[in-house]
Amino acid sequence: MGPNSLSMFSNSDEAVINKKLPKELLLRIFSFLDVVTLCRCAQVSRSWNVLALDGSNWQRIDLFDFQRDIEGRVVENISKRCGGFLRKLSLRGCLGVGDSALRTFSQNCRNIELLSLNGCTKITDSTCNSLSKFCPKLKHLDLASCTSITNLSLKALSEGCPLLEQLNISWCDQVTKDGIQALVRCCPGLKGLFLKGCTQLEDEALKHIGAHCPELVTLNLQTCSQITDEGLITICRGCHHLQSLCVSGCANITDAILHALGLNCPRLRILEVARCSQLTDVGFTTLARNCHELEKMDLEECVQITDGTLIQLSIHCPRLQVLSLSHCELITDDGIRHLGSGPCAHDRLEVIELDNCPLITDASLEHLKTCHSLDRIELYDCQQITRAGIKRLRTHLPNIKVHAYFAPVTPPPSVGGSRQRFCRCCILL
Repeated sequence: MGPNSLSMFSNSDEAVINKKLPKELLLRIFSFLDVVTLCRCAQVSRSWNVLALDGSNWQRIDLFDFQRDIEGRVVENISKRCGGFLRKLSLRGCLGVGDSALRTFSQNCRNIELLSLNGCTKITDSTCNSLSKFCPKLKHLDLASCTSITNLSLKALSEGCPLLEQLNISWCDQVTKDGIQALVRCCPGLKGLFLKGCTQLEDEALKHIGAHCPELVTLNLQTCSQITDEGLITICRGCHHLQSLCVSGCANITDAILHALGLNCPRLRILEVARCSQLTDVGFTTLARNCHELEKMDLEECVQITDGTLIQLSIHCPRLQVLSLSHCELITDDGIRHLGSGPCAHDRLEVIELDNCPLITDASLEHLKTCHSLDRIELYDCQQITRAGIKRLRTHLPNIKVHAYFAPVTPPPSVGGSRQRFCRCCILL
């Protein structure tokens, strides 16, 4: 590169690039850059500093990579710089950010639509009060693992954020049915509710959801161990658009839920019922015959199911991509044969998990060799699977990932050094 080329980017506001390109075009170019690159550009010259840090370039910000560096003052400075331009902000994992910074943020960024505070464990109900007061356009809010959050937060959000479509309060285990009731009554457009680990929730909370959330598409109730058929049936009857349901670890549920899903939720695509040991072939038969769009099913430790369930899935669920049957000890090669010859097998099936299925042998691998989309198969503790069987499978599917006790383990290359710290960016912001 010659001296003339270097002058084009010299540390001067008289550089050629600033004379040749109008500021509007430079601003447009900067709008495509990520946080780190914008911060670097801001150090080139005074004019680039103004352009790079212009609020219009900061409509979507993800600070996860800087979570150890971000403190409250950084969030406050960002909010003052971005103002009404900011639409999406992720502070996931930023442990140094608390209520005070988020109050300043809420006051300055009143057009925010998507906010992730996942793992920001310092925040309390005060933050939700600020969001309620200043951010009426909020649609997506992630408060997972913010364990100080209580019903007061949900009541505040219901009063000030009526456009809310998606809320994640997983592991906020102080929340009860009263908070859920307040939320759903005033946020009728809710499409996604993530309540994993909210262990105080009972059927009464689900009845409120079923009565007030007709647009609900995704519901996660993993390990909400107090819920029973009664509450979930209300969900099925009131939420006909449901596409994804996770009730893994909800050991009280029975086939009645599978019947209710089959009769009311034909668009269901994802069902996770791991450790729901009361479910049987009878329930899955009804489900498969009515929910033809199923793509992912986690049936781990549904210990009563047999090949009968696999036969029904192979016939009626042509879109099946991911299927976990770990610890389903009654499954045999015959069930896998039906699955391998079904309509999902050739083009759709990507993952099958068969850990601790003691009746599975190398014959199952033969039945799966024509599943050309199969990317991964789990075979831990399948005592009748052999190295030779896996080797034969790989002749048909050379790129498949096979996980078994005797499979060769290649540890990932170690990454030298620690994570680079971009302290300069935080100073600039």
